[in-house]
Amino acid sequence: MHQYADRIAPDTVRLERLLPGPMERVWSFLTESDQRARWLAAGDMELKAGGKVELRFAHHALSDEPTPEKYRGMPMSFTGEVLRCEPPRLLTFTWMEFQGVHSEVTFELAARGEQVLLTITHRKLPDRPSLVSVAGGWDAHVGILEDVLMQRTPRGFWSTHAQLEAEYGRRIAE
Repeated sequence: MHQYADRIAPDTVRLERLLPGPMERVWSFLTESDQRARWLAAGDMELKAGGKVELRFAHHALSDEPTPEKYRGMPMSFTGEVLRCEPPRLLTFTWMEFQGVHSEVTFELAARGEQVLLTITHRKLPDRPSLVSVAGGWDAHVGILEDVLMQRTPRGFWSTHAQLEAEYGRRIAE
């Protein structure tokens, strides 16, 4: 059964997913550029408070699907700042700007036997369309992370994102 993200505050969505461990392996997929590129975005990351985060998205490398027109104008790279880093359990950094304000994303890892509970909390999202898009995006990206960790062929990113964005459009109220 699919576990969807929830809106936990007016400007915040949270997604939880149980992944194959161990925790250090999942941590490497959050923090190491070559591993992170396989499911989200490449880029350097200084793992300390005040450190620089660079994310370079290459959705075409995640699946063979073309980028929909709606997303072609979006920034495909940006920089942020690490706000908290407690390896291998917690990482918070600023994310791209929405309407002039940097949003914030937190990754939390917790061991659950041989599995790892990944919790992603994305804060400071300005409006419902941003919440819907971000929830769908995280859900699609984490689905690819799950596929990579399970050594399966990754699902199509954009088709999955479109389905999830439609579902979040129904789930996230005004």
